Amino acid sequence: MMTERDGPPTVGVEMSRERFEQLVADALDTLPAELAAMIDNVAVLVEDEPPADDPDLLGLYVGNALTDRGDTYTFQPPDVVLVYRGPTLRYCEDEEHVAEEIRVTVVHELAHHLGIDDDRLHELGWA
Repeated sequence: MMTERDGPPTVGVEMSRERFEQLVADALDTLPAELAAMIDNVAVLVEDEPPADDPDLLGLYVGNALTDRGDTYTFQPPDVVLVYRGPTLRYCEDEEHVAEEIRVTVVHELAHHLGIDDDRLHELGWA
């Protein structure tokens, strides 16, 4: 349940954390209304770096997909979508590329929240 890009980093981009967080907020603002309406109890957070054992990881969903929640799923802490700033900036060529990668990462990880696996995401072009 993660977004990762293969291959070496491209040029790399310098960007403040504030600007990066704004691009994540912009990505959330551009979600299709149908998708946004299905999201339930999820926090989207920015972290600087992923775990050391997966340094190229761009995003990660941690939680219980909607398809796995039962009738007893109440009063639970929110699921979390993590967007990793460092690898995203190292992978991208310019700010426009960063914005697009953030958008793809956010949609990809939220799709996991909806119960869509990586194979299906590949079929849909979101992996």
